[in-house]
Amino acid sequence: MATTATNKQPLLIDRVFHSAVEGNTLTSGSDSSLDILGTNQSSVLVDCTSNDGGIVEDLYTISRTGASATYKVLFYLSSSLDYLRPGEGVYVGQLDTDTTAGTKVSADLFSILAPVPHVGSSAQSKALYVPKGKALWCTLQLSGPNSTSDTPIIGAQGGFY
Repeated sequence: MATTATNKQPLLIDRVFHSAVEGNTLTSGSDSSLDILGTNQSSVLVDCTSNDGGIVEDLYTISRTGASATYKVLFYLSSSLDYLRPGEGVYVGQLDTDTTAGTKVSADLFSILAPVPHVGSSAQSKALYVPKGKALWCTLQLSGPNSTSDTPIIGAQGGFY
């Protein structure tokens, strides 16, 4: 069971969050690599810079207006809250969108230690832990025929500790 560092009690969610950004504000963050570019337009999805951290149980995209191509959404952890600087963001995953308008695609998150009832083939839940002092950023990897007029909605749902 996940615990706090000081009193070994189970980590409990103080308040839930659900945050989303429109992809048209993310016109560029990375070209064809996972490295952040110098001039990028990334966005904070989850801010844990001033609290004890959080856990994201769902990272998702929702396609808009029948996109002509799929988009690659990249996720980074960084201690910066004002700008995702090159060399400061740590890549933690990505998600490819769908081309059908209104289609939700969820990321395959990491296995966590929290106990769950054993249902099906997996005895572990999946989530992404955002540590104290960090922020979860998202950006688009734009290369090829992508247009910024049909970029997806990007969202995160979870809770703060």
